[in-house]
Amino acid sequence: MWLLAELMALVIASGDGFSGWSTLNDTVMGGRSQGGCRATSEGLLMEAQVVAEGGGFVSCRSPRWQPPLDLSQASGIALQLEGDGRRYKIAIALADLPGRLAEVLPGGLRWVADFDTAATGPTREVIPFSSLRPTVRANPVSLPLRFEPSRIAQIQLLHSRFSDDGGDNPGFRPGPLRLLLRQISAVP
Repeated sequence: MWLLAELMALVIASGDGFSGWSTLNDTVMGGRSQGGCRATSEGLLMEAQVVAEGGGFVSCRSPRWQPPLDLSQASGIALQLEGDGRRYKIAIALADLPGRLAEVLPGGLRWVADFDTAATGPTREVIPFSSLRPTVRANPVSLPLRFEPSRIAQIQLLHSRFSDDGGDNPGFRPGPLRLLLRQISAVP
């Protein structure tokens, strides 16, 4: 069954197809975490030194897609990765916030979900769109919003002190980090 689902998946990026993804770390807000991500023949490699004080996050994010990805025929995102036993977060930005919402939440609304990685070896994680929570800078938003998979503008992977509900991430660990994202795809 897993193989059939993989055959039906729409690959967003794999192997060296992650070119254009970039690093965004807590240094943008005065933090001290250092690291980066780069496309390799095996996938997107994130290596970092995470520092909890002053921010506590490292991330890699896709370029902004123009036009946005239309994943309206999918039910979620599948990640094939090799992690380090940490709990990570996926954050999805949508294009064109509806109405005056863009003025209230300028550039900060993300749809997020946490996921765990194995300490060694591969992890396959499926994140249903229905599990995504709207947040602004790690704080949950309690407005009646609906995720629109037809307007995906950007995808980001983070290791952060904060979980998708705004509380502490129980899988957060400062120190050296290594995550290899082999493939990201949309699943039916």
